[in-house]
Amino acid sequence: MRLFSTFVALALSASTAMAGDLGPLSPGAPAGVKHAQEADNTVVLGLLGAGAIAVVAFAVSQGGSNTLPPTVVLSPSTTSTVP
Repeated sequence: MRLFSTFVALALSASTAMAGDLGPLSPGAPAGVKHAQEADNTVVLGLLGAGAIAVVAFAVSQGGSNTLPPTVVLSPSTTSTVP
C-alpha cells in the first residue's frame, strides 16, 4: 500500500509540475476546441465501454465459486427370491 501511494504522489506531482511551465493562452488564438470537436469517437468509446463492462461481468460471474458437485453414493442392490 505504501508503494501504491508513492506512485500516486509521483504521478500527481509530475502532472502539476508539467502544467506549471505553460502560461495563459494568448487572447484571440484558438485553444484547440475545433480540433477536439472534429474528433467523433462516440461509437468507438461506446464499444470500448461495453467491452469493459462485459469483461468485468464475466470476471465477476466466474470468480469465487468453490462449491463442489455433490457426490453420489450407489449402494449395491440385492434381490432375493422366496422359494
